[in-house]
Amino acid sequence: MYIERVNFMVCELYVNKATLFASWKIKEELISSDCFNICFVFNSALKDSRFPPMTRDELPRLFCSVSLLTNFEDVCDYLDWEVGVHGIRIEFINEKGSKRTATYLPEVAKEQGWDHIQTIDSLLRKGGYKAPITNEFRKTIKLTRYRSEKMTLSYAEYLAHRQHHHFQNGIGHPLPPYNHYS
Repeated sequence: MYIERVNFMVCELYVNKATLFASWKIKEELISSDCFNICFVFNSALKDSRFPPMTRDELPRLFCSVSLLTNFEDVCDYLDWEVGVHGIRIEFINEKGSKRTATYLPEVAKEQGWDHIQTIDSLLRKGGYKAPITNEFRKTIKLTRYRSEKMTLSYAEYLAHRQHHHFQNGIGHPLPPYNHYS
């Protein structure tokens, strides 16, 4: 088991109509994960103005998960998706007449123990909807479901991968520490 930092960070990047979500967690207990080169995402954890920057003390416990979102499908019924399989993005008109959106990755509803209605209602609140939520209002939501493939990398794995890649390129001396704060 692990303890998540209260501030859960999510960055969304659009690349050639594919969507990547980068999620940052500070964990107290390490877990195994896959390794891949993701230095551009680590940089976003340090320079995203929506969140306080990571501190040096947090780096050894930092994990980054990248989810590639695929198979986007617009559906007619706001209940036409499967908990734990599909992520969902909703679009709605709030009580002030403004169009709003919100999304959850496929694992969110399952991790929270939510059913379809609880997930939709939570997304509406996440998207800023403040009025009472009725079944009639839920039926006005435009819902897009999608799937995702997720990989996770710890900061230690990132450093090891970076060092290994450096030696593979024929450079025989260790890399200096990467200055994440420049």
